[in-house]
Amino acid sequence: MKTSKLTLQTLIATACMSMGSLAWSAGTHAHSHGHNQDGGAAPASVIGQPGDVRNVTRTVAVDMADNMRFTPATIDVKANETVQFVVTNSGKVKHEMVLGTPQELAEHYKQMLKFPGMVHEDPQTASVEPGQSGSIVWTFTNAGVVDFACLQPGHFDAGMKGYVTVAR
Repeated sequence: MKTSKLTLQTLIATACMSMGSLAWSAGTHAHSHGHNQDGGAAPASVIGQPGDVRNVTRTVAVDMADNMRFTPATIDVKANETVQFVVTNSGKVKHEMVLGTPQELAEHYKQMLKFPGMVHEDPQTASVEPGQSGSIVWTFTNAGVVDFACLQPGHFDAGMKGYVTVAR
């Protein structure tokens, strides 16, 4: 009985995550045509869009640690630059790097608190188990600031946040 309850909880969390991702993608963001990692069309948002790995201009290493900090916590890029973030978890608990606006990150964090077992497979997210690495390939289409954070329960509140400054 416990197994089916866990399965139902997992299904509900997955459905909420999917609806949240759809709402995030279809929200008040400006849309333009870009390409995802597979070369297909993908909508852009105020934070940019999934990048095409063939267009990566540089790789930025980001470490996530159990002191609830990203290293580096600030990253500078240029508008229309496609960056590959190689995100390494040097800690002993799961961490993630999620790109978004402050509002999107705060809303998503509220969902994570309700459904702590959510699994992320969004292109703006790298969820990384201890001792492992993941990556995000992202094209920053607009000048400004793009925030990132770890949305694992407790990590966001502990200050595990950073930002990307996008220059023209």
